[in-house]
Amino acid sequence: MEYEVIVLDLDGTLTNKDKVITPRTKEALMKMQQMGKKVVLASGRPTKGIRHLAEELELKNYGGYILSYNGGMIIGCAEEKTVFSRLLPAESNRRIIELARDNQVDILTYEGEEIITNNRENEYAGLEGKINSMEIRQVEHMEDYVNFAVPKFIMLEEGDYLATVEPKVKAALGKNFSVYRSEPYFLEILPRGIDKAQSLERLLEVMGLSREQMIACGDGYNDLSMIRYAGLGVAMENAVLPVRQAADFVTKSNNDDGVAWVIEKFIFS
Repeated sequence: MEYEVIVLDLDGTLTNKDKVITPRTKEALMKMQQMGKKVVLASGRPTKGIRHLAEELELKNYGGYILSYNGGMIIGCAEEKTVFSRLLPAESNRRIIELARDNQVDILTYEGEEIITNNRENEYAGLEGKINSMEIRQVEHMEDYVNFAVPKFIMLEEGDYLATVEPKVKAALGKNFSVYRSEPYFLEILPRGIDKAQSLERLLEVMGLSREQMIACGDGYNDLSMIRYAGLGVAMENAVLPVRQAADFVTKSNNDDGVAWVIEKFIFS
């Protein structure tokens, strides 16, 4: 069976250490789209933080997709249409924000194309703003302000301390929430059942394709589910060990055109 779609994590996978797509990788992605194959960009980033890469790869012209918030939202680039969206219930917001305060960590979420936080001076909030080219707005009394449904919250603190906060937050929120660290300094809180694999299953139904026709490439813990789910699960050479162990194929690193190697080997050959 031919592969019809490639799903790509961004940081550490599609982009190199400078957060750019290398010429060889871009050429391979453009050529496969010209062959009628589809590209899906799948990231924990908010949609705005993915859009510039989607534009660079011309996903709008070729009918590609953006999967943002780790699967909480899928957008079809051709028509700018939301294919799938799952948000945290607004009634849970106050509890989550209070948990951040009780554990003495800062917190952020999103409103439109802005990041909103209780502390815009937090270095990790600044990093999230820089990575995604988003303005950061500090809000007083976040528990009163954030009275609308959001895709996710991120608690912010250095890794050793946040590791002690994670089990407390998991225990306090219970089984209806997904709580995990996407980086040592980011503790993410999303609706239960939101991960890249489950959202890709919904997208494949829309596309009329099977998982056997999908290649998924990634390097981080939040890529594990889609690498196990895909017809061909690919780990980057720089991937964390569990991802390399779960993969069907290990390609070169993100700095050595690993994505291009996959396309040339499994789509062009």
